[in-house]
Amino acid sequence: MGKLIVRALRAVFVVVLTGTVFVQALMVWALVSGSDPEDGSLPLTPLRLITILGIGTAQVALVCVWRLVTMVRRGTVFSHAAFRYVDIIIGAIVAAALLWFTVTALNAPGQRDDPGVTLIMGGIGVAILGVALIVLVLRMLLAQAVARDVEAAQMQAELDEVI
Repeated sequence: MGKLIVRALRAVFVVVLTGTVFVQALMVWALVSGSDPEDGSLPLTPLRLITILGIGTAQVALVCVWRLVTMVRRGTVFSHAAFRYVDIIIGAIVAAALLWFTVTALNAPGQRDDPGVTLIMGGIGVAILGVALIVLVLRMLLAQAVARDVEAAQMQAELDEVI
């Protein structure tokens, strides 16, 4: 991975992290200050809390991807240390899916006339869980690559002994 790509990716991550922290701060301020009365049909306070937590799951995944990109740049991604970050990413995606299902449950009573919206939202939650499964498959591929790397290192050591 080239330096230009890593720098561009990190610039995007910084912008996204800065923006999400700003949005979270505004939402927390709206909750704490009480300056935005709830006059909608949905309870805004639980939705705001869920949104703050959901943004947090994205931030956790973003930081882990940052660490993995650093490991790729250093050539150390095919190690057992990478599993920790991949596992955290999977956990963050599952947490985001659970938060989305919570939003779906909060929204469902208002959708009695049009239950299709609830079904679509449930489908989106299943799709989010599908992303977690894709990352799990990628983790398995990483495990195979790490095993092959260890095996290659052992074979190289044996070959060095023979020579």
